Amino acid sequence: MTLKMHPSLAVHPGDWLKSEVVEPRGVAIGDIADNFHVSRQAVSAVLNGRAALSASMAIKFERAFGVRAETLLRMQARYDLARAHEAIDDEHIRAYA
Repeated sequence: MTLKMHPSLAVHPGDWLKSEVVEPRGVAIGDIADNFHVSRQAVSAVLNGRAALSASMAIKFERAFGVRAETLLRMQARYDLARAHEAIDDEHIRAYA
């Protein structure tokens, strides 16, 4: 039997970073963008859950805030997988078992 994680438990890493890491430190999105050498829009899209967190952006957050890039990328993978499970209608997939 396969255990399934409820999709509501999968949190976008940007939402988590914003509420648990960035906001408590009082760091502005523009400051992060300047530090990461990316656009303000790119940082905003990730922190507001509108864009996926890339490996390079995860490394930048690791270096700036001390949060492991691997942890952030696992969060992104879990989030993506939960959204995919919601989107796919399993009734129409024939199993080859």
